[in-house]
Amino acid sequence: MADLLASYRSTGPGHDEMLQSSGAARAAWDQMADLAQVRTWEQLADRRQDVATLLEDHGARYGTAPEDVAWQLDPLPVIIDEVEWASVETAVRQRAELLDAVLTDLYGERRLLATGVLPQEIVLAHPGFLRAVDGIQIPGPHQLFLYAADLARNADGSWVALSDRAQAPSGLGFAMEDRRVVAHVLAGSYRQARIRRIGPFYHAMRSACEDVAPASAGDSPRVALMTPGPFSETAFDQGYLATMLGLPLVEGEDLVVTDGRVWMRSLSGLEPVDVLIRRVDAEFCDPLDLRGDSRLGVPGLVEAARSGAVTVVNPFGAGVIENPALMTFLPRLARELLGHELQLGSAVTYWCGERSMCSHVIAHLDRLVIRQTMPGGRRVNGWDLTVGERADLAAEIAADPFVWVGQEPVDASTTPTIGADSLEARPTALRTFALARPGGYQVMSGGLARVDRISGELGHTPPPVTAAAEELTDTAMLVPSAEEAAASTPTRATPARPATVSVAKDVWILSAEPQTIQDPWLSDPHAPYRPTVPAISPGAAEDLFWFGRYTERAEATVRLIRAVADRWDDYHLVPHSVGGQTLTVLTTALNEVAAGGSLAETLLDERREGSVAFALARAVRAATGVRDQLSGDTWIALSGVERALARERVRRRRIADSDADLGGVLARSLEGLLALAGIGAEAMVRDVGWALLDVGRRLERAQHLVQVLRATVLDHRDGAVDSMVLESVLIAHESVITYRRRTQSRARLDAFLDLLLLDRNNPRSLTYQLTTLRTDLDSLPTAARNAQVRDQLLADLADLLIEHDAVSLSDTDEAGRRGRLAELLESLDWRLRDLANEIARVHFAHPVPIQWEDAAGTWVPRRDEVIQ
Repeated sequence: MADLLASYRSTGPGHDEMLQSSGAARAAWDQMADLAQVRTWEQLADRRQDVATLLEDHGARYGTAPEDVAWQLDPLPVIIDEVEWASVETAVRQRAELLDAVLTDLYGERRLLATGVLPQEIVLAHPGFLRAVDGIQIPGPHQLFLYAADLARNADGSWVALSDRAQAPSGLGFAMEDRRVVAHVLAGSYRQARIRRIGPFYHAMRSACEDVAPASAGDSPRVALMTPGPFSETAFDQGYLATMLGLPLVEGEDLVVTDGRVWMRSLSGLEPVDVLIRRVDAEFCDPLDLRGDSRLGVPGLVEAARSGAVTVVNPFGAGVIENPALMTFLPRLARELLGHELQLGSAVTYWCGERSMCSHVIAHLDRLVIRQTMPGGRRVNGWDLTVGERADLAAEIAADPFVWVGQEPVDASTTPTIGADSLEARPTALRTFALARPGGYQVMSGGLARVDRISGELGHTPPPVTAAAEELTDTAMLVPSAEEAAASTPTRATPARPATVSVAKDVWILSAEPQTIQDPWLSDPHAPYRPTVPAISPGAAEDLFWFGRYTERAEATVRLIRAVADRWDDYHLVPHSVGGQTLTVLTTALNEVAAGGSLAETLLDERREGSVAFALARAVRAATGVRDQLSGDTWIALSGVERALARERVRRRRIADSDADLGGVLARSLEGLLALAGIGAEAMVRDVGWALLDVGRRLERAQHLVQVLRATVLDHRDGAVDSMVLESVLIAHESVITYRRRTQSRARLDAFLDLLLLDRNNPRSLTYQLTTLRTDLDSLPTAARNAQVRDQLLADLADLLIEHDAVSLSDTDEAGRRGRLAELLESLDWRLRDLANEIARVHFAHPVPIQWEDAAGTWVPRRDEVIQ
């Protein structure tokens, strides 16, 4: 790799993270080159592909369906020496302490406003300042629980803060995912280099949550992570963080405030919640005291926090310190509140609410970044505007100067990044995190970096990296603030972000000494053992149920397509033959049971409801909502199927026959779906969550079988055609080998029905599904009176099968119709649909939506409305 690095050249006069001013590589990069065991460009490109594959296997995504894009990560890390990082760490810690002091004052004495040290317009007119939460304090010495600083290095090598994130900083999940993937791909470098670990930060975060719990929580406080849901752009980030911390993911409808406390709804009742890590914007968290049209929040949550019954972190109202206008006054605030000079300066910011600064901004619009101060406000690069557009903007600023700032662009340092055919110098920004602890703030030894990808793709030199937070972190870096994550649910339209604007990088802080790895599991071996049974919310239960249904639906449809495709390959050119007539029956059945259209469309079209691709996308969406409940291997299996379908779509654009040669993709898809079934059967504890997943699978399998039988065996046909149809259905339901071993003869409908409907020992039979459903449902906690209808429907289904025998069901009437079988299958079909609805009513009940008088009328679909 040393030769590859030797070919690298910086693109400008600014600071480069690898090269010294003399052009020689810094010692840290020389060390990595020696350890990386990469000698050629092809090997380096292979590392990039390995990264992409691992990210797919882990389900690392950014965005909201259907605009999800794969998380993009460059294998080469940003490398910083620990001596240099020590000064950054100290400066970030001081900045966190300063912002904590500002936040404490603004929701306390407000001395800064009273004395004029901080202009009132910056605070009182900002949407992040929430009057309804005034006076609420979290336990402990700090109010700012988690802080994120977006940093860049100036041309002179000094670090500046581009933005401050305090609303509900995102990126912790992505940071750990980046570290694990790069450590795997560059295992030689990572294991031998003395790299400071980031794991201790997450262990500290779990402990910090317990530190801020209310006194009433006792020795074992219950902590949960409150998410906007699987439609959040950073759903992966939230789910990954919850998994690492061992916390349940909860949505607003999973929580309720009653008896002065916050509780999580679970299938067994209400479970107390003492601490909420908030990833929903504060204004959306409580429709009673905050935004009345929000369906993401919990009525009464603000009052529960005020009474001290629950601790919410970051606290409500923390978003006010994300106001970029505040940067103008931080040096003065540091002297006023801390008695020290500000160590980590900000990108130079001019607040237009002050006359002289406003005049400066208007006079220099052509070289500044202009942005509004409210979350999600406008941001424009002045140098991109025409003379007329700058004149219009100047008039807007003059009309309402208090909501505008101008910022000097930052000529950010560059970092080697793998380009199309060479290493390229890319502008770099870095997000690091600080966590409140009793003795001060603990800063992560690294973070989440982002490099610009625009220049190489568009063929021009990019403008300097600006101080605009959206460009550096939320849009380009693909890590939005919490308000954007909340807004990315269907509360309001959010444009899809481009997938190729930037890529992430891991950040390595090199240590002079070997790193001691402390096992958190052994930190207190004498602590008493307190076994707990994790509760599962109705929302998570519903996601697991639908995950089971959609994965089973995808598998059943693949099997049916494969059975049809086998006949299609042999007989589609001879439609009047026995095989051709069989193909007609099977194709009609596939159209009725699944999506309709060609075989390829039924397999690949994500927009076609009933297709394999559609079911798989819904399975992924359901799994995203319960990432904390599923094995990591689940995502490997899911991504394998997704890759198989995606490659087949690309291949099919090059061939004319839409239904030709499906065998390969069907085999690969079935392989992944079987792996999912195996993970569920052998890798999940048989708890309530597993039972619900299995309920979904069994119910789906039963319905699919009944629907296929209704579409294939109700009419008597020529004996040869009937025989081939029955054989194909047996193949589609993985029972043909058992049938052949039992009958050793041509197809008989009575033997066929006995095996698929009545056999208690066939895992594919209807009787087997109903028996297993009975066992699964009995294991679910619910009041007997609530389950009476559910249980009666299940009993009726079992009785219907007991009342019939295979021979009489095979009889045909004068018209060649098997009437008794038709009546049975119709009765089974509607009862299974009613059973599915009753299971949802008993176990997944949603709170009744309430419309408040000040609601804006914005509609948000409930979980059950978007997942089915």
